[in-house]
Amino acid sequence: MFNNQDTICALATPSGIGAIGMIRLSGDKSLEITSKVFSKSLMKVASHTAHFGTIKDKSGELIDEVLITVFENGKSFTGEESVEISCHGSSFILQKIMAILLENGCRIANPGEFTQRAFLNGKMDLSQAEAVADLIASQSKSAHSIAMNQMRGGFSSELKDLREQLIHFASLVELELDFAEEDVEFADRTELNELVTNVLAYIKKLAGSFELGNAIKNGVPIAIVGRPNAGKSTLLNALVNEERAIVSEIAGTTRDTIEERIVIEGVDFRFVDTAGLRETDDAIEKIGVERALKQIGVSSVYIYLFDATVLSIEEVNEDLSKFPEEIHQVVVANKTDLLSKEQKEVLRSSDLDLVSISAKQKQSIDVLKDSLLKVINHHSLSEGDTIVSNARHYDALMKTIESLDKTKEGLDSEVTGDFIAMDIRQAMFHLGTITGDISTDDLLGNIFSKFCIGK
Repeated sequence: MFNNQDTICALATPSGIGAIGMIRLSGDKSLEITSKVFSKSLMKVASHTAHFGTIKDKSGELIDEVLITVFENGKSFTGEESVEISCHGSSFILQKIMAILLENGCRIANPGEFTQRAFLNGKMDLSQAEAVADLIASQSKSAHSIAMNQMRGGFSSELKDLREQLIHFASLVELELDFAEEDVEFADRTELNELVTNVLAYIKKLAGSFELGNAIKNGVPIAIVGRPNAGKSTLLNALVNEERAIVSEIAGTTRDTIEERIVIEGVDFRFVDTAGLRETDDAIEKIGVERALKQIGVSSVYIYLFDATVLSIEEVNEDLSKFPEEIHQVVVANKTDLLSKEQKEVLRSSDLDLVSISAKQKQSIDVLKDSLLKVINHHSLSEGDTIVSNARHYDALMKTIESLDKTKEGLDSEVTGDFIAMDIRQAMFHLGTITGDISTDDLLGNIFSKFCIGK
């Protein structure tokens, strides 16, 4: 744990040369320390005001002209007295100002310490604090929306409401234990059973959203697989709209995986081109085939691409039978621009749910993209939907489900109130770890250590 009595400072903008750089301070001596190095005193200025002036070192040498923004105690991001110094983005200037601040009593902030102070000072709960890191790291509209909804408290307010309901009933059940000899019932078992059933259904829905949320947060991994010369590299090039992979008529050109990222309707996809699947004596190509099969296992979705001018539907089904059934698939018939009317009719009449394209001519690529969005259930999302994208939250939800299942079993089998109360308390504990109502130093240290310095 960090010493929260110190006044901390850190660079808040990325390192390197830029037009503007910013340094943040937080702590009860922020104004005092800044006033020592600034051309005017900031001790009595109003909160949320900006002040232009200069910063000099102890020898009186001018370092830079800066703009300083002041935030009073309780009115800043951290909940503490804070200062933001905007200067020119020279790495020399930024390091020089940092050195001057350290000489006058600041300490360099640890990773995530500003956000941790916001949490400890009650400016946000733990799930909101974690959303700050997700917001900074978001690379797509969907990832941004999930992080923003969580940071604004949509997720935590729902969990707190559920937890309050459980607390109410747990208290009534435990009160009964004090009057066990009088055989008094304060908690209506039917009502409690209904509550647990409803809470369970909602938490299972939240936990079920993790697969999608995690994929959106980290990018949906999609393997492009198929036999040699099916057009996998051509498809990758068509999807990213550039010549990223080498295309050749020679079978077995792709020997390793090639990954490219694109954003489709706000969702980040990671497409991985793989070696053609076939039996081979070539040692290098054999490794590529092994990697292709491995890539399917770690993907959320795989595209099975086949040359519609060469492979029959029976051969396609034979290939598909070799792949894991639990992984979503999109079957794509390529080179359909070369097919006769009779061949196209054979494709249409097959039992397979096919997407027909021409990767070389870039025909129906948008149809394929839409199919991928449907597979990850993107179109079912509504604005403001609560989606779980944090692995720690998912783990806590699964433990909550386990405790509530035990509670429901106890209610159904009419076990004594002390066992029911214990299981409810366990469920409340796990929900509390998400929002930070229950936390430990180790948990906080682990979470905030993953933040960037300055946030």
